[in-house]
Amino acid sequence: MGIGRRIGDSLRLPGRGARRAIAVLVVLAVAGGAGGAIALTGPTLVQRLGLVAPPPAPLPPVPRAELGALSPDAPIPTPQGLSAALDDAAADMPGKFAGVVIDPVSGRELWGHTPERPLVPASTAKVITTAAALLALNPTDRLTTRVVTGPAPDTIVLVGGGDPTLTALPDPKDSLYPGGSSIGELADAVRKKAPGPIRRVLVDTSRYTDDGLAPGWSQGDVAAGFITPIQPVMLDGGRLDPKLQDGPRVSDPALTAGRALGDELGAAVVERGTAAPDATAIAAVASAPVSELAEHALRTSDNVLAEVLAREVAIARQAEPSYAGGAQAVLAALRQAGIDTSGAETVDGSGLSTRNQVPARLLGEILAAAASPAKGPLDTQFLRPVLTGLPVAGGVGTLDDRYARDGKAAAGRGVVRAKTGSLTGVSSLAGVVTDVDGRLLVFALVSNGASPATVRPLHDAMAAALSRCGCQKP
Repeated sequence: MGIGRRIGDSLRLPGRGARRAIAVLVVLAVAGGAGGAIALTGPTLVQRLGLVAPPPAPLPPVPRAELGALSPDAPIPTPQGLSAALDDAAADMPGKFAGVVIDPVSGRELWGHTPERPLVPASTAKVITTAAALLALNPTDRLTTRVVTGPAPDTIVLVGGGDPTLTALPDPKDSLYPGGSSIGELADAVRKKAPGPIRRVLVDTSRYTDDGLAPGWSQGDVAAGFITPIQPVMLDGGRLDPKLQDGPRVSDPALTAGRALGDELGAAVVERGTAAPDATAIAAVASAPVSELAEHALRTSDNVLAEVLAREVAIARQAEPSYAGGAQAVLAALRQAGIDTSGAETVDGSGLSTRNQVPARLLGEILAAAASPAKGPLDTQFLRPVLTGLPVAGGVGTLDDRYARDGKAAAGRGVVRAKTGSLTGVSSLAGVVTDVDGRLLVFALVSNGASPATVRPLHDAMAAALSRCGCQKP
């Protein structure tokens, strides 16, 4: 099978109001006692994860339970034991396959199948992008959209600050994105500071360059709802319908946002322009913190959000805020943190392009760094949102409809937490799992050249096998 056409990997969800009714208990357990997230189902899992008491009944609101740390002294699976559990599945995997299992406490690679082999990662590339964003940016920073004075008294300038989560909905709590602001709130703030008539809105997109499509994307991806041209101001990630996760996107999200502000203020003219260096600030609204944006990008596989984070990494590293600049800056940030990026070549931040090449080992090493003890070689506390953002098998995010209770991978339900990836001919799964001895393990599985419909269940079964495995064979 060829590689190239898109398969939806993101999560189709209604707005946040409907999502509040989803009763899924999610708890994270990270090696060495740091916080993390593993969904729980049943008393056996409660005991395996060291919870002090069983979770309450899964009814709204979402239940919570006290979390006990996983012991770093839990037995480590042996390479021989993991080989016995995984080698046959790896050998039978159709197409090209690479995989790795790492113990995050010791940093040891316990099992591998051509882990150094670069393959198209699809959306597991978001693990790379979000990790770089958390290392290069301040996790508490927010992306700000500003309005400043224009060249005439009846003109204002909408200045993009990179926030794709600004919403057209009246109440931002109804947005697909967490903790953001609305264009209506921005308009209200403008009215308070600029009560005179506003007849013209200029839209300043100078923060980013290269606002077309990345190599390996197509206009069909915009119509299909996978992506929109990456511009520093947009509404609802460029969606035509702000409540439809994978609905069609607009072709010029910045001007669309400008027109929405113009409609709010009664301005008849909306066009591109640039704010003067000495322009006076009128109003501003901001996104959720970078850490929450990173979690959301992983949980729902939001391509636009991942691309914006890559651009912001480029700006932080004084590189060009373009597709190429963002991709290069992301890998540079990881290298600076001591992560080996050998073999990786990327052209975007979302994994949507088929021109990306990433070794499974890189995905595993990033996740191992995020799950390693706080006193490890990296300041891993900044990478924790990579773990808390991972979807949960059978419960949350893009794994919510996998690991069925009556399926072959049922043992991984609630125990496997991983980022998914899917393009035509590409499937990937990278995350964490707790084995029967209470040892947290990191894994990354990448397949190219075979149908996701065939490979996804095989990846799921391999991760589930890790959850069942003490793997102490000498």
